[in-house]
This record gives sequence, structure tokens and C-alpha cells, in this order.
Amino acid sequence: MDVLVHDALHWYGDLMDNKSDPRVKNFFLLSSPLPTLGLCIFYAYFSKSLGPRLMANRKPMDLRKVLVYYNAIQTIFSAWIFYEYLMSGWWGYYSFKCQPVDYSNSPMAMRMVNICWWYYISKFTEFFDTLFFILRKKNEHVSTLHVIHHGCMPFSVWMGLKFAPGGHSTFFALLNSFVHIVMYFYYMIAAMGPKYQKFIWWKKYLTTFQMVQFVAIFTHQFQLLFRDCDYPKGFMVWIGLHGVMFLFLFSDFYKAKYLNAQRRRREAIKANGHQSNGVHTNGKVKHLGSGDPQLTNGGHKGACMPVLEDEYVNSNGHVNAYQDGYFKEGVLSSNDAILNPDSSSSSLHQRKVK
Repeated sequence: MDVLVHDALHWYGDLMDNKSDPRVKNFFLLSSPLPTLGLCIFYAYFSKSLGPRLMANRKPMDLRKVLVYYNAIQTIFSAWIFYEYLMSGWWGYYSFKCQPVDYSNSPMAMRMVNICWWYYISKFTEFFDTLFFILRKKNEHVSTLHVIHHGCMPFSVWMGLKFAPGGHSTFFALLNSFVHIVMYFYYMIAAMGPKYQKFIWWKKYLTTFQMVQFVAIFTHQFQLLFRDCDYPKGFMVWIGLHGVMFLFLFSDFYKAKYLNAQRRRREAIKANGHQSNGVHTNGKVKHLGSGDPQLTNGGHKGACMPVLEDEYVNSNGHVNAYQDGYFKEGVLSSNDAILNPDSSSSSLHQRKVK
């Protein structure tokens, strides 16, 4: 037993001291994987257990202004990261077919190392997505997909940053940063309130956009299986498998939310006998909008910050629809639906589904 422990410690020491990139040795959180691993585990525990329990007997927080500022900052942060990845190699210098890591101390190589570290830090700032859900008591959005997506990314990025900060797999970070520009901009507009939501008619394409991202990522990574390239094959496979895993997870969400929407709508209409987009029974909303069925005590469990409508039900159990800048009692149309995925609209209007 002692021999096994000694060998394991020797292997770990050799991996950290001799196999890792010495340029990142003194970077914050890079000396050991344990802090990052611990933060990821605590995030998962807080998201699924501690956070909901702490909020169980508290009122949901109204975070509308906080969400606007947070998403604006995340949009700008993502845009800067995307720009730096371009300027560090991907704008005309890097090859999309094969790009080895530049382990030199040249200005271009160090610029890439630095932006890889900032991208790593951004994976922690995204934890606030989940925190805001919990503080607003929207625990139904903190799905397994959501927690897996956010919880495993910091450690995955840590490994790439520790051993291969640059090169072929940074295409993943480049593309992911671009997707986050679009995503957080959408959430910022949604958090600004109903009168701005006419500008985000393209919300239904976000999940598709994310899935296209994952296809592009694993296609770009796995091409090295058929091409000689001086890039660590382990990281190529690791990042490629991330793309495959997230594609399947997001595909399940997409299928549940969109592809089966018409079938659920027909079933709801048949069950309740109402030929309308808003179907309710005893005050319990069964369906809101074309393509977006809504659960009575929650909603679709999405990926990052889910794209769905908030339901608005008055004291008589009727759906209030947003149309032409006002809330009107009646049908929630697919073109004028409330699109707040992570705004505080539900807090603002103080509605409850009975």
C-alpha cells in the first residue's frame, strides 16, 4: 500500500512539475488542480442542495437591475475574450487544420496564454447564472444539464491551461466566447422588460446556435484523428468528447422544447377541449404559446439560462398575454410571448400559478 501511495505521489509531482507548462506555474489557481476541483464540487452541491435549502423559507429576490448589469458585463467580457483569441492567433495566424502549441515566451504566445487564463476565470463568473436562479427561487431551471454544463467546464479548461495553453483546442474557447456574446446579450435584453422583447424575436434560434457550436467543435477536434499534427492527442479527444456530450444533452432539451411542441399542444387541446394557445384547467397552465408548453410549477429545464416564457396568471386563473406593449387577458400568441429566460419579470409582476 505504501508503495502505491509513493508511486502515485511521485507520478503526481512529476506531472505537475515536469509535464505542465512552466509559464503558468505562478498563475492564480494554476499551481494545483485541487482548488478548481473543490470549487466545481461545491458549485454542484450548492446548486442542487444547499442553495435551494437556504432559500426555502425566503421570498424570491427581485434582481431585474442586477441581471441587466450582470448580463451586460458578461457580454462585454465575452466580446473581449473573443477579440483576444482572434488577435492571439486565430485571425490569420493559426491554422484551422492543425495548430501546435507555441510554448515560447514570444509576445504572441504569451498573449494567448493570458487570454486562456481569462477564459478559465470566465467559467467561474458563469456560476452566477445558477446563483441568480436560486435567489429568484427558479430551481426548476437548475437542471442536471445546467449543472453539468457549468460544473465541469472550469476543471476542463484548467487542464488545457495547465498543459497546453494555446494551439488547436483553443478554437473551442474562441467559438464558445462568440456564442456567449450572443447569449448574454439576449439575456440582457430579456431582463430589461417586456417592451424590449420585440427585439429578441430570434430567441428560438439560440439552442440551435449552441448545438451548431458543439458540432463545429468536435468536427474541428476530431479531424486530427486523420491528420498528423504536433498537438497533444489527449486534449484533442477530451475537447472533442465535450462537444459530443453537450450536443446530446442540448439535443434532448431541443427535442423536448421544440420538436415535440405540436404533439403536446394537440394533446392539451384534446384533453381540455379549448381551441386556443393558452390552455388552463382549474387555474393550472398547461400550455403557453406555440411551441412552448409550460409546466404547472415550473418550466423547461434548459441548458445555460433557459429560453422560455414566464407564465402570467391572474386571480381568476386566466392567462395574461403580452401584446403591443401591454398585458392583456386572453391568449398568449407565439409572436408576442413573454420571453424572459432569466429576467425578473416574474418578480416584477408578482404572479403565482395556483
